[in-house]
Amino acid sequence: MSEAATPVDFRTDPSQYKHWDLSFDGQVATLAMDVNEDAGLRPGYKLKLNSYDLGVDIELHDALQRIRFEHPEVRTVVLTSKKDRIFCSGANIFMLGLSSHAWKVNFCKFTNETRNGIEDSSRHNGLKFIAAVNGACAGGGYEVALACDEILLIDDRSSAVSLPEVPLLGVLPGTGGLTRVTDKRKVRHDRADIFCTLVEGVRGERAKDWRLVDDIIKPAQFEEGVKKRAAELAEQSNRPADAKGVQLTRVEREESENGVKYKYVEITIDREQRSATWVVKAPDADVPTDIAGIESQGAAWWPLQMARELDDAILHMRTNELDIGTWVFKTEGDASRVLAADETLQKLSDNWLVRETVGMLRRTLARLDVSSRSLFALIEPGSCFVGTLLELALACDRTYMLDDPETDKPAQIAVNELNFGAYPMVNALSRIERRFYEEAPAIDAVRAKIGSTIGAEEAESLGLVTYSLDDIDWDDEVRIALEERRALSPDSLTGLEANLRFGVKETMETRVFGRLSAWQNWIFYRPNASGDKGALRLYGKGEKASFDWDRV
Repeated sequence: MSEAATPVDFRTDPSQYKHWDLSFDGQVATLAMDVNEDAGLRPGYKLKLNSYDLGVDIELHDALQRIRFEHPEVRTVVLTSKKDRIFCSGANIFMLGLSSHAWKVNFCKFTNETRNGIEDSSRHNGLKFIAAVNGACAGGGYEVALACDEILLIDDRSSAVSLPEVPLLGVLPGTGGLTRVTDKRKVRHDRADIFCTLVEGVRGERAKDWRLVDDIIKPAQFEEGVKKRAAELAEQSNRPADAKGVQLTRVEREESENGVKYKYVEITIDREQRSATWVVKAPDADVPTDIAGIESQGAAWWPLQMARELDDAILHMRTNELDIGTWVFKTEGDASRVLAADETLQKLSDNWLVRETVGMLRRTLARLDVSSRSLFALIEPGSCFVGTLLELALACDRTYMLDDPETDKPAQIAVNELNFGAYPMVNALSRIERRFYEEAPAIDAVRAKIGSTIGAEEAESLGLVTYSLDDIDWDDEVRIALEERRALSPDSLTGLEANLRFGVKETMETRVFGRLSAWQNWIFYRPNASGDKGALRLYGKGEKASFDWDRV
């Protein structure tokens, strides 16, 4: 397990929220931050001034899911605060000072993904976001605002936006602040340099002129101004006004000392080998092919339930099983049912629930891509690595396929249209495009196989698997590969895998994960931040940090 005796549970619902107030008014949902300072996820700190820890962001992630699936009528989400003159002061500094390096990194990664998810819903699913900044907005609080489509700042002569991590803490805005200021807000780099070294931040007209916010509104008109802009953004959305939402029932699982079991996802941990075998299962019955059938199943509809289980499993394993460094993916079940479910996803792609389910799958698979674990896939007889489930194999660092033509049902894979863009990685490429560096001949050769199955030898020839192995070599080759992986430095593997998974093409998201996260991790380790006299460690103690002045 992780540093904590009690594992983190990412499952929650609005009845359990301690930090957010979620309300609805027709096509507008309001998420108001009202952090309970005494309800931190771990002991030892208070969440003052609407500062947040992992528990606050777990609730935010859940609230966004509720809006997506349970309230299709919502077209605009307003993020604001219920605290007087405080929007959000960002990640809780005392929590960061007390936390292990691994905890800080996983915290930053999850918060990054939540903010990316806000942008993903705006880009793909017609859900628009406004940050109604009604008080001081600092650090991670401004990063929440940056994830929104628009930022409206109250013009009360005191409320400011700021990214004070460099001057105050000796670290960086860890959830993408620097990247969004440049890539998204297009703040001129010299102004951004001033902004990110200015403790007090920027307010009023200057904040608007520097593109740090979209508009400023006087206090007397603020509420009405936010409401007006929310309605205008809602007009840009294609979410339905009269659809019935799907209740997101609790994701059920059985936990044991060496694994966790859901209905469609099962994980078995080998602690001696420091590996986990994941089995993702096909539907256990025919899937509905029309909207009425899908709506009748609700959250139990296989694509949605499987995606929610897989998402919860990734978060659970990533946070609570730090030393399980290799994840081995298998699939089992009737491949034809997976392909039938995929056909429905394509045929009904204009339906809001289908769009949201594809979005859930897209974000979950992207979460897998950025997990700092070695990912292997084993394709054997009885596997169903087809269509959507083939994405699991395509996400892996290596894929081994058993070539045994003498068996009754030899291992086979299959591609469909969903493999060519429905589930882009954070670099905006499909996993097939990433695999072949966008080279048309290789991609076209794979696309030509839509509608047919692909055996082991052909899969290797097409470049879709790493090796096809006969049954004589299978056990030894797989065992040796996993044993060799186990012997390597986990730190160097994390760097290796991240670099190889995201080659060539950069996006704002890859810059957040691949550059800022790496820099932040290094800075977190350095004595200038986390040493006994480091700025992060001494914050709030009235003692000045002592820096090592060498530029490294």
